Amino acid sequence: MTDLLLVAFLFLTASVVAVPIATRLGLGSVLGYLIAGMTISPLLSALHVPVEAIQHIAEFGVVMMLFLVGLELEPKLLWSMRQRLFGLGGLQVALTSALVCAGFVALGYSWQMSLAVGLVMSLSSTAIVLQTLNEKGLLKSDGGQASFSVLLMQDIAVIPMLALLPLLASSDLLAIGGGTDAAGAHTSFSLVAGLPGWAAALVTVTAVAVVVLAGSRLTSPVFRFIAMANLRELFTATALGMVIGIALLMSLVGLSPALGTFLAGVVLANSEYRHELESDIDPFKGLLLGLFFMTVGAGINFELLFGNFAHVLSLTVGLIAIKVLVLWLLGIAFGVKGSGRWLMALGLAQAGEFGFVLLSFTVGQSVISQGLADQLLLVVALSMLLTPALFIFFDKVIAHRATETAQQATDEISHHSDIIIAGHGRMGGMVNRILTSAKHQTTVIDFSSKTLEALRAFGFKVYFGDATRPDLLVAAGIERAKVLVVAIDGREQITALTHYVCHNWPHVHVIARATDRNHVYELWAAGCRDIIRETYDSSLRMGRSVFDAMGVDTVRSGDLLKRFEQADRSGMAQMAAVYKPGVPTHLNPEYVALVKKFNADMGKAMQTEQPLD
Repeated sequence: MTDLLLVAFLFLTASVVAVPIATRLGLGSVLGYLIAGMTISPLLSALHVPVEAIQHIAEFGVVMMLFLVGLELEPKLLWSMRQRLFGLGGLQVALTSALVCAGFVALGYSWQMSLAVGLVMSLSSTAIVLQTLNEKGLLKSDGGQASFSVLLMQDIAVIPMLALLPLLASSDLLAIGGGTDAAGAHTSFSLVAGLPGWAAALVTVTAVAVVVLAGSRLTSPVFRFIAMANLRELFTATALGMVIGIALLMSLVGLSPALGTFLAGVVLANSEYRHELESDIDPFKGLLLGLFFMTVGAGINFELLFGNFAHVLSLTVGLIAIKVLVLWLLGIAFGVKGSGRWLMALGLAQAGEFGFVLLSFTVGQSVISQGLADQLLLVVALSMLLTPALFIFFDKVIAHRATETAQQATDEISHHSDIIIAGHGRMGGMVNRILTSAKHQTTVIDFSSKTLEALRAFGFKVYFGDATRPDLLVAAGIERAKVLVVAIDGREQITALTHYVCHNWPHVHVIARATDRNHVYELWAAGCRDIIRETYDSSLRMGRSVFDAMGVDTVRSGDLLKRFEQADRSGMAQMAAVYKPGVPTHLNPEYVALVKKFNADMGKAMQTEQPLD
């Protein structure tokens, strides 16, 4: 028990220290976890901790992640991805396998061993790529969706690989008898072991059908039954049991657990309990993925790495170069445009976590020698370790250049009006509709080409460009404008644009969108005096609905809401004066004292029967 607690303490402490530092330095959480694992690797070796066994447990985080990804996809959306799924993903696996195979044949290995290496190295890291794309908000982009299609196809491709690899067994390795034990590790209880091909296929199809039917028919009744106990932990236990059960069933019929849980997630995408499942599974997914990345870092054999550094590094760089080339060319063929193509090519350039499993499997099946497998394990780990650096390169170079190119392609603004609207999203779009309905002319600027394309189809006069650029504001006629509505996304961008206009064009009345209360203070400090909180008015309406539901007289509820709004607006200016940027409000004594006084005065104002001025 003590040893278990010590190992858990080491992993948790390393992650708590390394990940925030890596994130603060812009390296991302994945690299932070990898560094943490490398740091504690000597301690784990000294304690004889079975890192590989921990890694097998942590791999379940990938299963949970794909379940959550499936929850975000509707079947119609998945069907619309079929061309990229089978075309782009399938060709990536085939071409990468062929090129890596040719490279190893050139190095003097047999074609069977080379083909096995090519198949293993054609896979990418689902865990690292999806985690990084989610962190950067790029999963919904064109490049992110293309990357996801390739990753999903790779998970599907693992199934035929497991069937093909034993056929590539080397007679020399079989003579040594290297495959007996390892192979036995993969012959645990199975529902399809020993069955003829048609029977195994029937059992597999039945298992998939059970997942689909059970997910669509039984989820709601089961969760309604669980809800009768009114215990949160039972929901969590049920959600975990569902994911584990599906993964187990897929394993028993020889399918990828990750693929099975992804399918279940897609089936449940329209379920009324989707958000409940997400909130229950997500914390476990995050912890297990973090643990998995740490085991990758801790599992690096530094003695072997430094003894063969040049060889291992050349193999790693060669693999990355091959995958970047294949993915970039396929991106052109399948219409992945601009920076999205580079995002896919650089993001998927590494080997994947399934490589650890398949390399062990190939050794057990006498396909690859143990010595080569040990070196390839280093290639897999090193390529995963380099992936965050490739994403940083994408952010700093590729994406930056794409932004500059987009800025250079800004639309020429041919007419000016008294009202400029920066951003045509949820808020800016509604403001524009109100104004144009009242026959006011507006100049709308938005940085999303897709949004503008859709708006132009409906006859709106809109322009493409980055409203935070001073030259574009001048081109839009800021010097003659009367009102600027700042409705763009991004807290920092809103504040920067507001500050620039308030200080350089003081005659312009700036109406700025605030994301929260603290953002109001920042905009106030920037010089803006007309600030609209995103959810403020809807919250007031919701509060009034509560009064109505409680039987409060309509006149009285309107009076209460008006009192609250007046007091809140007057108090906001006082609080903005004592707000300190960068200091949490609860650690600002002056602010805390003012809030306490404000709350007390608010209570008195709401309870008085005096008429409002």
